[in-house]
Amino acid sequence: MKNILVPIGSSKNAISNLQYAIDLASFIGDVNVYVISVFKEFSKAGTGTRLNRVIEDDTKNNLEDVINAVDKKDISVVAHPLKGNVVEGVERFNKHIPVDLMVIGPRSNSVKEEVYLGNTSGKLVKQTNIPILVVPEGYTFKNVDSILMAFKSGTISKKKVLNPLMELIEGFDAELNLLRVITPDATEEDAKINDRLTKIKNSIVETENATTFQGVLEHFQSHNPDMLCVVRRKRGFFKKLWEKNIILKKEFYCNIPLLVLSGK
Repeated sequence: MKNILVPIGSSKNAISNLQYAIDLASFIGDVNVYVISVFKEFSKAGTGTRLNRVIEDDTKNNLEDVINAVDKKDISVVAHPLKGNVVEGVERFNKHIPVDLMVIGPRSNSVKEEVYLGNTSGKLVKQTNIPILVVPEGYTFKNVDSILMAFKSGTISKKKVLNPLMELIEGFDAELNLLRVITPDATEEDAKINDRLTKIKNSIVETENATTFQGVLEHFQSHNPDMLCVVRRKRGFFKKLWEKNIILKKEFYCNIPLLVLSGK
């Protein structure tokens, strides 16, 4: 893992979110942290040019304030204000500097307490294919002793999809527990579990549920993990997210870091 990206919005948790990313980078070692804030430009007609300059300056100042408020721990922390929308900005950045992991808060702009995953964060999970670590609001970095990975299908064809998980397991010396959720539409192919996972797993539990979501809700407390891991698939854990970008706390709430692997 070389590059961690932290998009920040107007959330009051931007500082704690960035601090978590820096602490993680410091723990892993030899990792760069990039912080971006995306702003939209107005039409340049009339006073648009002046207004855009003000917005860009405000964005730069906000980035500077957030960076000055964290302990950088000798980690390289580089800030970039970007024009456009957040998904386009992240994708543009990723083309120039390959992102190994993106650290986001569950509600980057939303202030509604009933929301777990807000519109902007939901778009990043839904519309990018970059590994994402969703860190709870105000969460402080600590060691990860156990990771629960929940999935419907154990077939993962691309080797690099599992790389962030493998690096975190190695870095934390964490145990990996697998939860295979057998849904009504499960196939024989779904039962085949990736060799890399079977070699390092500490345990595997199979459960029959209507969705991966429900399987996690049923078994989460008994496993009591320090991190939850899922794979980004249209009919997987975030099935509700493909219908809308927001997930309410009454539908799902995670009080530990949630690792979302690539895999659309």
